[in-house]
Formats: sequence, C-alpha cells, structure tokens
Amino acid sequence: MDNSIFTGQIQSVMQKLMFSLLDRLIKKLDADGQTSQTTTTAAQSTASTTFGSQPVTGDFSSLINQAAQKYNVDPALVQAVVKAESNFNPNAVSSAGALGLMQLMPGTASDLGVTNPLDPAQNIDGGVRYISRLLTHYNGDVKLAVAAYNAGPGAVDRYNGIPPYQETQTYVTRVLGYFNSSKEWQA
Repeated sequence: MDNSIFTGQIQSVMQKLMFSLLDRLIKKLDADGQTSQTTTTAAQSTASTTFGSQPVTGDFSSLINQAAQKYNVDPALVQAVVKAESNFNPNAVSSAGALGLMQLMPGTASDLGVTNPLDPAQNIDGGVRYISRLLTHYNGDVKLAVAAYNAGPGAVDRYNGIPPYQETQTYVTRVLGYFNSSKEWQA
C-alpha cells in the first residue's frame, strides 16, 4: 500500500474535522456575542482552500464533485484544471503524451493507479488525488499546487515558487482565472 495516499487521506479527514470544530466554535462564540471579525475572517480564509464550495455543474460534474469531495479539493479548482488541460475532451492527447481530461502523463497515471487515463472516471479520480497531494505538499497554496501540476513539484521546489517558465506562468494565470470566475458565479 502507498503510504503517501494513506497519509493524505488521514490528513484530509483531520482537516475536515478541524474545520468542522472551528466552525462550531465560531458559531458558539457568535451566539455568545464573543466572536471578533478578525477570528471570523481568518477562519473563512483558511476554509476557502479546502472542500466546501458549491458543487460544480456542467460536463463531467458528477465525477468532478465526487472526486473533489473524496480528496477534499474544491470542485471549482478541479473544473478549472480540466478546462485548462483538455477543455473537457476525455480523449485529449498532448504532444508530450499527456492523456485525458486532466492530461495525466503515463508515469503519473501509473503512480496514481490509473490503468486507463482515457476513462473519465479514472482520469478525474487520479488527477484530483494528485492535486490533493500537491495542495498538502504546498500547505494549501493553490498557486503553487497548480504550478506543480503543470511543471512538476521538483521545478516548483527548485525555484521556491512558480518556475520562470512562460508556459507554467500562463497556465497558472489561466487556471486561477477560471477558478476565480467560477467562485464569483457561486457568490
């Protein structure tokens, strides 16, 4: 068994529990009139990097929402990655050999246990699991996780931030643009 997957799942459950308890505490303090605006704002900004936004709609939404909940990733982020990677084409194949909706490289797909990267369910599940790992590795920093999804975590770690590659910088801007615009629709 891959211990990193197991560890990621435990971290995901613990994170959900922590935010649930934090939410209860804030509600209790609010009811007692003891909550400050600073506490509420800090909790809301921390919670925004985890699953909890509205489910997405559109192409492959049930698969996206299911995997997002399973791996504690915002479904709007997953949808933004799918749009940027393949524009929702489950048969997409890049010139570099990346496959499917989330454009998994064959080695990455294999590491994630994805046996058929062109199967939308397997591709999305594997891609979201990978995003979840990256979010954990980068302490919830969506920009760095998205950059690592494109350029690889080695490049992000080597440059201690978004690599100076034009492709990666454009990719991060595009994904975050899709992600932020979907957040505005949900607000």
